[in-house]
Amino acid sequence: MIQENAIVISTDQDIAYLEIVRNKPCGLCGQSRGCGISIWGRLFGHRSNIFKAQNTVNAQVDQMVVVGVEEQALLWSSLAVYGIPLALLILGAAVGSAVFSEATHPDRNTAMGAALGLFLGYVWLKGHNQGSALDTRYRPVILGFAEPSSIVNLQCKKR
Repeated sequence: MIQENAIVISTDQDIAYLEIVRNKPCGLCGQSRGCGISIWGRLFGHRSNIFKAQNTVNAQVDQMVVVGVEEQALLWSSLAVYGIPLALLILGAAVGSAVFSEATHPDRNTAMGAALGLFLGYVWLKGHNQGSALDTRYRPVILGFAEPSSIVNLQCKKR
């Protein structure tokens, strides 16, 4: 299980809304919360990624908790997000090239097949995302409260 510290942003009955807090600031942009990629951070602002988890430990707002995600779920999610659309893009390019090889513009047909394959990968990913939202293996779990020694200067990390 992959574990990370998070801060409780808000609670709603038995659901806690959490935000990951890095122990060390990002080497690129210096942020310990929000976007960690400096180019995207400058373009879109350092937005926070808030997610929800079952509040089984009765955590309150501003408390630090340890959140875990199954390693296999992370592996399959990354394969779904990157692998399937890429495979469909390549398959679409191959089909576009093979089916329309006698056409006057074979490169255009290959590019259109690749674009169609990427679009189909996007459509598949949207459906897969809705289906996997119901699967408990993909949900983050609050494992407990964070150790006081792992919390570093919480005041400077707050908004």
